[in-house]
Amino acid sequence: MSYVKPTDLVRGVIDAGASKVMLSARDTLIRAIMGGAILTIAAAFAVTISVTTGSPLLGAVLFPIGFIMLYLLGYDLLTGVFVLAPLAWLDKRPGVTLGGILRNWGLVFLGNFIGAFAIAVLMAIVFTNGFATAPNAVGEAIGHIGEGRTVGYAEFGASGMLTLFVRAVLCNAMVATGVVLAMVSTNVIGKIFAMWMPIMLFFFMGFEHSIVNMFLFPSGLLLGGDFTIVDYLIWNEIPTVLGNLVGGLLFVGIPLYVTYGRPAAARTLRPSRRERALMQRAASGDSADAQGVDEPIRAGA
Repeated sequence: MSYVKPTDLVRGVIDAGASKVMLSARDTLIRAIMGGAILTIAAAFAVTISVTTGSPLLGAVLFPIGFIMLYLLGYDLLTGVFVLAPLAWLDKRPGVTLGGILRNWGLVFLGNFIGAFAIAVLMAIVFTNGFATAPNAVGEAIGHIGEGRTVGYAEFGASGMLTLFVRAVLCNAMVATGVVLAMVSTNVIGKIFAMWMPIMLFFFMGFEHSIVNMFLFPSGLLLGGDFTIVDYLIWNEIPTVLGNLVGGLLFVGIPLYVTYGRPAAARTLRPSRRERALMQRAASGDSADAQGVDEPIRAGA
């Protein structure tokens, strides 16, 4: 069967986390750069669809194409390794240390940013004809997204920061689910369908994804958005990274590990008082009672 049961799935997730931590710096960076680039091309694609068709839902339905492509190729996102690497540490895999996890996160963050920023520059060129004209409709929309999701939060102060953080938590509750579901099937069609569902949900709901934002906000600045780099870092990227970390671990990684990676002892059924009395009498050698023991116990089994 192509379906991987949860217990086996968690074993696979832990194996994947250990391999990520032990990967060389060169390969970690390359895979993270490509992961960031492919995901953010898909983000540009989804925004283009939303603007040109007037249907944000259609953009959300098609956005998971990028996520699916990068995970089928084995590339990495920060939101994914936030879940995979800690589970390998909790499972005490040889060579997996907190220092190794932080190294992995740092390299993946850097690689994702390089890939996303490269796409931001390239798409800004496309949207402005090489900076020779004003941004087209899609470029203007991206600039407004950057404003609304930085200074838009700042207008509400602490309440805005709380909203931003919660959106980031909910985002990686879905994205990390997609990362895990990539391993729930052993065939490509099953993997695609399983990954598609949570990614479509997070994008349409407008949740905050740190890697997508590495594209949207630099693009917005290049395309004339009315916000600053400090606005981007304080009122989006930093809280989003922290929220993504919390959401992935709290809603996906830890629950799966606790119940399937380290399940509690199975509950055993205790015989009733009457059944215990009959068994004691049978054990004492009372043949008359012993003949009547088996049937009641079977009937109550």
